Amino acid sequence: MSRGYQPDEHLDPRASSEGRKPNPNDPPQTDEGREQALSDGPQPPDREADRVARRPAEARTVYELRGRTYRLRNSEIATMVELGKFRAVATEDLAEFAYDRNGDRMRPDVENLVRQGLVEMKSTPHEEMGSRQLLTLTKNGHRFLSETRSAPKGQALHHGFTKPREAHHDADLYRLYQKAAEKIERQGGRSLRVILDYELKRHLYRDLVKLGKDRNSADAKHAIAEKHGLHVVRGKIPVPDVRIEYETRHGERARVDLELATGHYRGRNLSEKVRAGFSLYAHADDVSKLRRILDQRELTAEILSL
Repeated sequence: MSRGYQPDEHLDPRASSEGRKPNPNDPPQTDEGREQALSDGPQPPDREADRVARRPAEARTVYELRGRTYRLRNSEIATMVELGKFRAVATEDLAEFAYDRNGDRMRPDVENLVRQGLVEMKSTPHEEMGSRQLLTLTKNGHRFLSETRSAPKGQALHHGFTKPREAHHDADLYRLYQKAAEKIERQGGRSLRVILDYELKRHLYRDLVKLGKDRNSADAKHAIAEKHGLHVVRGKIPVPDVRIEYETRHGERARVDLELATGHYRGRNLSEKVRAGFSLYAHADDVSKLRRILDQRELTAEILSL
């Protein structure tokens, strides 16, 4: 989970620390200097407690990759990994879950990542919310994580914005993941890997194509579905929006398949997701409507609110 990920476990051995004591004759620093000055300077009374509670600004480390120099904190690398897992993340959700609701701590990290061309931020229109700020990895950001092996082993990373509707859907999956990951954590488990539907579909369709003429065989289709931990429902293999692979408190490997249901789901779509065994989540405004659809079809399933 994002709260438990420690990026320093995967840092590039070529990196060198910048955490030395400052020399009075040195020119003022551009990043840490400004941030430290802000935290050390006079504080309004209502922010004094916050200043004491905040940790000192972590020194950035220098990375030399492909002729380019990057200066990054561990927290900034962890943020990049989170963006890569989900392709897009809303700034308010990143602040809430990755920075413990501390937007002041998140802001300099994001600004530094954008300034160095590792992350892109864009105000993306939404048909219901108006617009919101979304973040994604750039190609250089994706390359940095790959070459420094900063992500957990086996974790696929994505980069670049898709169409607005798809980008918002990806960003919603980050919040959905946090809800499910919290439940796993309460039960003593820990998240190992996040798999988006892009990756699941790619592996699934690759195996179906290999079947050739046998791809329509019911037995063959069931075998392929079972191989990927999925089920055949009405002749199709439904794929969840996101899968979490995790380790239980007893050290066993497990997984949970999550679906973000929306108010646009029709009865047939929803029933397929239920029969496929997915855990259903929905925005609060859609929950009651979706529960009515389940009742009409006499299906028993829990729909959790985001």
